[in-house]
Order: sequence, then structure tokens, then C-alpha cells
Amino acid sequence: MAGKGGFLISSENPLFLLHREFTMADVAFVVTTIAVFALVAFIAKGVAKL
Repeated sequence: MAGKGGFLISSENPLFLLHREFTMADVAFVVTTIAVFALVAFIAKGVAKL
């Protein structure tokens, strides 16, 4: 029975790490998207002054 418990714990860890990896990828995507929009707005503001 102890082996079964160890198997369950080891099988849950990769799923948790995979979920965490996707979450970090989502955060990186959102931050990158906001940065790109901010850069485009900054460029548009500079072009408008010309």
C-alpha cells in the first residue's frame, strides 16, 4: 500500500509542474502583449507630434 501512495504522489507532481509551466507561459504572454501595445502607443504618440 505504501508503494501505491508513492505512485500517486509521483504521478501528481508532473501534472502540477505542467500546470505551473502553462501558467507562467500565460503570464509571460500577457506581459509581452501589454508591452507591445505600450510600445505601439508610444510610437503613435511620437508620430502624432510630427
